[in-house]
Amino acid sequence: MPLNTQLPPCSILLLAGGRGQRMGGQDKGLVKWLGEPLIAHLQRKVRAMTDDLIISCNRNRERYAPFADQLVVDDQSDFPGPLAGIRAGLKAARHTHLLVLPCDVPRIDAALLQSMRETANLNPEKPLMLRHDEHWEPLLCVIPVALLSAFEDAWNAGERSPGRVMRSLGATALQCPDNDPRLANLNTPELLNSHNTVSD
Repeated sequence: MPLNTQLPPCSILLLAGGRGQRMGGQDKGLVKWLGEPLIAHLQRKVRAMTDDLIISCNRNRERYAPFADQLVVDDQSDFPGPLAGIRAGLKAARHTHLLVLPCDVPRIDAALLQSMRETANLNPEKPLMLRHDEHWEPLLCVIPVALLSAFEDAWNAGERSPGRVMRSLGATALQCPDNDPRLANLNTPELLNSHNTVSD
């Protein structure tokens, strides 16, 4: 029995459209960890949760295509940041909510993904973001697609921070333990090498 049968369907967006500066300019989603591209680890974690898996990528579309139902690209060509990818995902989403994950959190697990969806469903008109160590994690979130116009308005007003947009819209928090290993951002070669065991 799938974990999410009691919840309405959601679209899922994997963010892999960044410049990869901490990876020396490499396309981060395609950097290998434990023998596979980071995007493959994330895709395997979420594939059973959705029939609308979207990847935001600005390079190597042909390499990302096998992992997604849809690919989206930023509407600007200069790597304008994750809010651009989130906007593109909201425009493309086929369901009422969009669960967003960055491509560099391969240690996230099914239990936390399920908690994100369940908690978001309790207050379905508001965005949900993870929090840990007293910090918001704006790229680990669930966004009602109905808020697309608010995201567009913020973008057009010059806002580039997803967290500020969601907090201005009354975002709710899902609190995680301090130093939660499931939220480790493996965004440098050194971090990839230091996290060399598999998690669920």
